Amino acid sequence: MQTITVQQLAAEDTRHPVNLIDVRTRSEFYRGHAKPAKNIPLNELGPQSLLSICGEAYSDRPVYLICKSGSRSAQAVQKLLAAGCSNVFDVTGGTDAWQAAQLPMEEHEQTISLERQIRIAAGILTLTGTSLAILVHPYYIGIALFTGAGLIFAGVTDLCGIGVLLAKMPWNRGPDHSKKT
Repeated sequence: MQTITVQQLAAEDTRHPVNLIDVRTRSEFYRGHAKPAKNIPLNELGPQSLLSICGEAYSDRPVYLICKSGSRSAQAVQKLLAAGCSNVFDVTGGTDAWQAAQLPMEEHEQTISLERQIRIAAGILTLTGTSLAILVHPYYIGIALFTGAGLIFAGVTDLCGIGVLLAKMPWNRGPDHSKKT
């Protein structure tokens, strides 16, 4: 897998505009992203979506993929490589590194982060399941157990079912910023 640092990418962008795709959710992207980035969430990413965002240029010029810290962008690179796109790069360190290097960011009003929403939802499910198990029937403990197992799975695989569901909620979709304005 080809990688590039945020400093190298910023230098490349000053020479000529780069195709930088942020694969985070729309709400994460809306809250703050590298200035040259366009948004295609990981679950929507494919050769066709690249073609619609970058035009024919993506086949001739490199496409750089970025996320928060590098995990999802690495998944995106693998996904595109498997689909036959070869000129793709993972931006090491992601938006966190971009921001730490004090490179140009576009930021908007903060909402509750998806990670905090996941913690709140997991807490509610655990508390509800435990309370129902004590007050109504012991079988309701399954809700708390299922939530705990889901959190362990999310920690091990970096795939969170609650996060996927919450990301699809209207308050988390944010405006469609897939095209540069």
